[in-house]
Parts: sequence; C-alpha cells; structure tokens
Amino acid sequence: MKNRIFQLVILLLVIQLIGCKTEPKITSVDIAIINGNIIDGTGAKDYKSNIYIKGDSIVYIGKIESPDLKIGKIIDAKGKFVSPGFIDLHAHGNPLRTPDFENFLAMGVTSIVLGQDGSSPKVQDLKTYLNSVNQQNLGVNIIEFVGHGTLRNLAGIGIKSKISATELESLKSILQEQLKFSFGLSTGLEYAPGLYAEESELIELAKIVGEQDKIIMSHMRNEDDDELKKSIDELAKQGKYTRVHIAHLKSVFGKGAQRANQILDNIKQIRKSGVQLTADVYPYMASYTGISIVFPDWSKTTKQFTVAKRNRKTELETFIRNKVNLRNGPEATLLASAPYTGKTLAEAAASKNKPFEKFLVEDVGPQGTSAAYFVMNKELQETLLQDDLVGICSDGSKTGFHPRGHGTFAKIIENYVIKGSLLSLEKAVQKMTSYPAEILQLKDRGLLKIGKKADIIIFNPINVKATATYVNPHQLATGFDMVLVNGKLVRENEQLKTSLSGKVLLPE
Repeated sequence: MKNRIFQLVILLLVIQLIGCKTEPKITSVDIAIINGNIIDGTGAKDYKSNIYIKGDSIVYIGKIESPDLKIGKIIDAKGKFVSPGFIDLHAHGNPLRTPDFENFLAMGVTSIVLGQDGSSPKVQDLKTYLNSVNQQNLGVNIIEFVGHGTLRNLAGIGIKSKISATELESLKSILQEQLKFSFGLSTGLEYAPGLYAEESELIELAKIVGEQDKIIMSHMRNEDDDELKKSIDELAKQGKYTRVHIAHLKSVFGKGAQRANQILDNIKQIRKSGVQLTADVYPYMASYTGISIVFPDWSKTTKQFTVAKRNRKTELETFIRNKVNLRNGPEATLLASAPYTGKTLAEAAASKNKPFEKFLVEDVGPQGTSAAYFVMNKELQETLLQDDLVGICSDGSKTGFHPRGHGTFAKIIENYVIKGSLLSLEKAVQKMTSYPAEILQLKDRGLLKIGKKADIIIFNPINVKATATYVNPHQLATGFDMVLVNGKLVRENEQLKTSLSGKVLLPE
C-alpha cells in the first residue's frame, strides 16, 4: 500500500514538472508579436501565443512575464493569424534588376526558388554571382538552382542531341562545382536546348545531383495529357539516383477529377518503388511561357527558324496551325509582348489580316513574345492541388504578363480557403511553408518554432485578395498586413520599407 502511495506521489510530481514551463533567461528582444493566432506551419490547429524575435531568429514562443524584459518593437496581432512566410517553389526574375521583388512580399512570400526550367544565370563562377546578388537590397530570400540548359550552353553543347564523352564530362564538372552553392538542378525539357538531351545524359547528371544529396526540379518533356505519364516516368528514372520534383504539374487537355486521380496514383506508385517524387501546382488555368511552345522542335531557335522559314514554310505553318488548334485555338492564347500585349492571338492576327499561323511565322517568330495559354481544366487542377504530395508555386515573376506572379499565394487563401473551402487555413499554410522547406531541405525555415529564422507574416485571411487579372496582371495582392524577413519588418500595411533584409540562402 505504501509503495502504491509513493508511486502516485512520484507520478503527480512528474506531471507537475512536465506542466511547468520554465521562463527563459531572455533579457531583451528586438520584436515581440503578441496576441496572435499562431499557425506554426505543421498543419496543426492554430493557437494563441506570443512570438519573441532577436536578430534573425525566433527565441521564444509563449508569454514572458519578466517586467525587466526589454522589447525593441511590439506588434499587436490581436484578431489576426501569424504564420511562417510562404516559400515559392518555382519563381522567375532577375535579382540584379528587380531585387525588391515586392510582388512576392505582397502575397506573403518570403523565399523564392530561381534558376528554374533549365535556365539559370549564364556564369561559370556561380559563387561570385550569388555574392553580387547578396549585396542587393533584396526583399526576399533567394534559393538558386542550376539550369540544365544553361549548363549545355556553358559547355558549348547547345542544341546537340548526341553528345560526346568529353562533352558529358564537361557538363558533369560544371554541375559538380555549381551544386556546391545551389539547391539542385532544374531541367526544361520542353525548351531548347534541354529538349535535345537524351535520357542517358539526364541519368548521368542525376547521379551527380544524388552524390551531393540535392534535388532535380523538372519542367518535364511534355505536359500534354497523352504524353504526361511518359514524361513522369522519364523523371522517375532519374529519381533512382536522387530526389526528383515535378514543376507546375498540369495536364494539358486532360479533364476531370478522375483523370487527376490517375495522375496522382501514378506518382504514388512511383513513390512506393522508393523514388522520392514530389510536385507543385499554381492555382490558374492558364500557363505562361514563350510562344516557341507552339513551334516544332526544328524551328525553336533563331537559327533554326531562319532555315525553316526559308525551306519548310508551308510545313511550319501547318504544324503551328494544328498545334494551336489542339491547344483550344488562337482565342485561348493571350499575347504578352508589345505591340500585341493583352490581345489574343486571334485578335492580333486579325489586326494584320492574316491567318494566325502566318502571323506567327511572318510577324512574331518563336522568340517574339510570351503568352498565357488557357489549356487546363479546373476540376482536374484543383484535385491535384488538394493532394498531400503537391505543394504550391507561382511560376511567376515581377514582370511577366500573367496574374500568377502577383496573385498565386493570395488566391490560394482567397479562393480555396475562404470562398471554396477546398483547404483548411492550416493545411494551405502547411503546403506553402513547411512542405516546400521539407522538399528543399531548408532546416531553419518553414515553421514557427524556437531557433527557426523569423520569416513571418501577419494577416486576416478574410482580407486577403488576389487583385491581379489577365488584363492587369501587375496589381499587388492585398491583405498581408506585415511581412518580416530574417527578423526585420520589410512591409507594413502595404508599404515597402526602404531597407530590406532578404539574402541568398546556401545549401547546408
């Protein structure tokens, strides 16, 4: 009996000790965010608490009662949510030209992945380039990838298909060096010069990526519905050697939830085989890229186009006519470059009194414009978006003529949390914070926890709006009241601070 009483006393003492939270020995903090509803990024339910920041990091979450605590700035987040800053898995832009990247900050994004679609800065010395980027007044953190197409150009390979052993070794050597300062390799297999690469070349590069425990993010070879499985399977073969990721997963021409689930089942079967395959999507039904997407492979570069226009013009026009019509016709292509900005391909061709295929050959060419292409199915894409394996990206930039660069992350909250209820707020935040951090192996971001970097946003989800449209794509998102990057307040009440605090992130 005495033994039992003794055991109960010990048990009660242990419970009391566990329940007691020792107040930290913190004498001063730079910022205290108080009274907020914290969404920590894990997907767990929000809870009320305070966050204390010193330097660039979170030093405590809870309530510090000490009257001697010195606080540089108090932010009262009562009635609002506090979450990690969003991480954009696939973005575009030149940090030397538009370093503030306010379009991203305005939609709650604090880190962006650049060097996508096989295209990264064409420099041999990536370390020096990134040092120069780091000296800019950066609004967001930059996560750089090495572009496969850029590697081909640096190695002098260009659009060659069959490459020599010496050329392959050159590719591998440049990749090995540049991976030291980047998070992985990106491929753009629907674009020149990446589309000319054979599978054997990609496998050899995947081995190098795997040796450094990095990831391949791929704009796959073909996103058309009837070619999608083949494209995913090609990427999965590279996944035998390293982690792999499908950039902006979509099915061009595919329709319905059933088709989406078939695509997801294929990905899950691949994962069951041991391949670490993930994906991301953006919440728009129009893609955006150069008009070369509707030109045949033998006419995509300027040099190829000159020859094709001279020797195979009728064949070229027929190919383009058929391709555009397959992609929902010229009315479904919205041109981005002057003097046709904001006009559909049908309208621009009519202004020249030409069939659209002749207009593209005679007046535009494969390098002449970018465009938005309305080729995706809402039910299919939204089914993909909800799956646990799929993160969020914008595939947008500050200058691109598509609303995704200014609206994506706000649209996720506005359309899919508040209006559509396809995602809970906690789940949406998790998809945009800890999940991309996990994919990228960012160990110090993506969560609100002690020791993590203080990339933080404060907002009321009801007020979040994606105001960018296809006609006016450069309108900033609204509703994110405060944005902190590396512990500094960089945007407050939709006003950008003069001194920003983003930096180039390096792999650990």
